[in-house]
Amino acid sequence: MSLADEKASAVQSESGFNPKRFCEEVVAEMKKVSWSSRRELLVNTGVVGVAVVIVCALIWVCDTVFARLFQLLLR
Repeated sequence: MSLADEKASAVQSESGFNPKRFCEEVVAEMKKVSWSSRRELLVNTGVVGVAVVIVCALIWVCDTVFARLFQLLLR
């Protein structure tokens, strides 16, 4: 058997979906994940919350200013 035939047969045997192997690989990858501590999670959630409030306030201010400008222009 030639080298190309060996590679082709190896690819064919690995190409099928194996649910058990998939689950084993998922578990192995999840063990590699670096999880945040509870404190880091709460701090980062707070930062995101504050950022959302600031962006909402900026959008509200811009919307109000543009609405007033258009009201003045359309009079």
